[in-house]
Amino acid sequence: MADRRFFLQCSAAAITCGVAPGFSSEALSRDPVENRKQPKFKIALAAYSYRDLLSAKKEKPASMDLHGFIDECADMQLDGTELTGYYMPEAPTEKYLRDLRTHCFRAGLNISGTAIRNEFGWPEDHANRKKELEHIRRWIDYAVQLQAPTIRIFAGHPQLGNDKSTTHKWMVSAMKQAAEYAGERGIYLGLENHGGPTETADGLLQLLHDVDSPWLGVNLDTGNFRGAEDPYLQMEKVAPFAVNVQVKLTLMTAAGKQPMDFDRVAKILRKANYRGFVVLEFEEAGDVRAECRKGIARLREALLVS
Repeated sequence: MADRRFFLQCSAAAITCGVAPGFSSEALSRDPVENRKQPKFKIALAAYSYRDLLSAKKEKPASMDLHGFIDECADMQLDGTELTGYYMPEAPTEKYLRDLRTHCFRAGLNISGTAIRNEFGWPEDHANRKKELEHIRRWIDYAVQLQAPTIRIFAGHPQLGNDKSTTHKWMVSAMKQAAEYAGERGIYLGLENHGGPTETADGLLQLLHDVDSPWLGVNLDTGNFRGAEDPYLQMEKVAPFAVNVQVKLTLMTAAGKQPMDFDRVAKILRKANYRGFVVLEFEEAGDVRAECRKGIARLREALLVS
């Protein structure tokens, strides 16, 4: 991991930006991912990249299932495949999950993780909060069956007009419960920078450290620090806490849409001694198969250079 000085620098930046009082240098000095002494990267592709092929539209069935997507990942000679939960049945059976897992094994692929939608902005006594917690517990159980080490989750947004401070407490409480169950099952939760309270590195780290669980880390999405003057500085703050990294082909800055600097992303991950999957998540227009292959080639060149 990056050294203590880096964490203290992050803390100073957070205080300067005016985050909540509980965001302390001592909290930041605790390493959420241990034993990272040098970087190591494994490359995967997110099933979300193939969403137009994996999703049914009106009466038109999907033109590909996750087994076909796994075959695409194997054809690209990837290390892993991210099996987004959106493209599985609402309640996948044990057989369905086992078949996906064995299909990956036969293709020589690891399942880098899965990803779900969730909303933790509901009041503690609201029925929807109970549903969200039940939903994430089910997916933790599914991840165990898949042998997927991580689940990408969201914090959500304030619901019913509640203020941000109160909603923050509810989100922390919900994530504490989710992380406790995840830890019991040996699954890591990756909180994504995905707008709302996680639209900045400081907001994301505030939640991470208030939850204070070794089973909750960061799902770093390089394209989601939208509108920041320098999104790469935001990435640098959270990279030491990442349990999964998703890389997009472009990013939005205060100056507008820009191509992703893969070399700079790789440098940030090396500095943080990140060890794990780096997942291409394609969201652009064009031929998804051709463009993903180009993106993977660029990612591989940036990450695996000696």
